[in-house]
This record gives sequence, structure tokens and C-alpha cells, in this order.
Amino acid sequence: MTTSLHMNTELRKILKKQQYALIGNHSGVKLCHWMRQSLLFGRECYKQTFYGIDSHRCLQMTPAVTHCTQMCLFCWRHQGFTEREVKDADDPSYILEKAIEAQRQLITGFKGDERCDRQKWNEANKPNMVACSLSGEPTLYPQLGDFFQECHNRGMTTFLVTNGTNPEALEHLDTLPTQLYVSVVAPTKEIYKKLCVPLISDGWKKLQQTLDLLPSLNTRTVIRHTLVQGWNMDNVHIDKYAALDARANPDFIEPKGYVFVGYSRKRMTIANMPSHAQVRSFGTALAEQLGYTLSMEKQDSRVVLLTNGKKESKIK
Repeated sequence: MTTSLHMNTELRKILKKQQYALIGNHSGVKLCHWMRQSLLFGRECYKQTFYGIDSHRCLQMTPAVTHCTQMCLFCWRHQGFTEREVKDADDPSYILEKAIEAQRQLITGFKGDERCDRQKWNEANKPNMVACSLSGEPTLYPQLGDFFQECHNRGMTTFLVTNGTNPEALEHLDTLPTQLYVSVVAPTKEIYKKLCVPLISDGWKKLQQTLDLLPSLNTRTVIRHTLVQGWNMDNVHIDKYAALDARANPDFIEPKGYVFVGYSRKRMTIANMPSHAQVRSFGTALAEQLGYTLSMEKQDSRVVLLTNGKKESKIK
């Protein structure tokens, strides 16, 4: 597999130690925790519970593995080499083909594990879902729309997770993802600056623009609130979240608890990880404010799903 000649050697070592498969100049693949759980123990990701995707056929990747516009304190990834521009952008078809190859290589070892469901393993070699969310800010990849088109041409569902600081890219995507997540992790500009540590001067303004753009986009939309105890989930903040969400009018809202893993442990403590009960309480209050319904929950992922009744949650 071809890896970047431009990527810092030390960074490559760090990412490979963390079991990333690096692709070309700026992309990466990493097996999701729930891929392993599905293959070995029959447990499913919350995205399967909520949206009907198959956990074992999900390709978790990013076209911007070291590129972001924020250095969020709760982020689990290594942040020592954050860039804000993708240079020497690779071709979308190349990225997708190599990502699928990388996934197949990463799951090779499961085949010999007696706990592995062989039928699922065979299906996992043919991923039908791309979660463009592994690390970084995917909208910084300038050919993202063409990448989604490549995925859709293969019959693959696409989920995009963005921090909302690049509304121009979303507005001009020629092919939208099947489902678009926008992370809204701060109810106010002050908390945003402290918790998200933006690398651009107008990050909060850009996020507002993205929220206002969302209702015009012809795709399924989700607002995700990553909840960090002691930072952004006090009861006094629910009104402010509700006001932001009302502007975006998303199909779904996901209040999800921060998890004390990865490099976030250098910046947070386990006390910052809310219980599922706390997440559920937040979600219930937010749903009441907005007129949404708390329709599903996944306790082991500390997440609840709020729906507004416009769409079925399951991907057709």
C-alpha cells in the first residue's frame, strides 16, 4: 500500500502504532471497535440500532487524517501535527479502492479466530457503508463530493461527520453523503473557544452558517452533541442548544456522552465522562424544548436518538 512521502515520519509511526492503515498523501482507515465486537461477539454499533447499517460492513475512514480546524479537548486522536489544508490531493477512486483493500487487510486475522462469525467475515470483506469520520475534518479534502459519488456508484451508503467550520464545502458538494452529521459541542461562543480550541479565527461564525445551511441540503441531517461533564451539559445550557438546533431543523439529534479514551486522557479526566442516565436526562429535556421525541437509546454507547417525525431513522 502506498503511503505518503509528505507525511511526517514521526506521525506515520504514531498512527501505525495505533493501527491506522495510511493511504496516499492524506487518508487513513482504522477498524472501529464495533467491527470487532460484531465479528467476535455479535454486538452491534449504535448506528446499526438507530439507522440500520451493518456494523461489520462499515468502513471507518478519513480523507484528512492529519487535517483539522479545531483541537478539541475531548478528541481521542493525536493532535501534534494538525494541518488545515490538504495538499497534493489524491484521486477519489484511488482513495476508495485503497481504503477497501486496507480494510480487508486489517480484518485478515479475524478469520482464524474461532469466535469469529465466518459469514459476517465474508461480508465484511465487501463493505457497503463508509463512515467518513475517523479523524480530522473531512470537508478539507477538496474532492469530497466526487468521493461520495464513487461510493454511491458502488452501492455504498455514506455518513459524513463534520465540525461545521467549513460551510462553503458543504454548500458546494456536488454529491451529498447519505447522512450528514454536524457536531455541535458547545452552546455558547465562550465554551466553544475553550472546549474546541479553534485553529481559525471565525470557527463559531462558520458553525452558525452551517446550521443555517442545513435545512436547504437534500440529505438526511443529524446534529450530534458530544456531552462532556463539567463543560457543556449543564441544565442552563439546554435552551441554548435548543436554539441552535432549531435553526438547523435536523432530522435527528444525537446527544452522546464523551468517552475517556485515547489522547483525550491527557486533557480530560474520567469525571468528565457522563453516565448514560445523565445523557438520557439531557436528551429528554432537549426533546421537550424542541418538540422532538426520544425514540431510541444505546446504553453501552451512552447515546440517545431524538427524532422529529419527518423521516424514519432506518436507511432504506
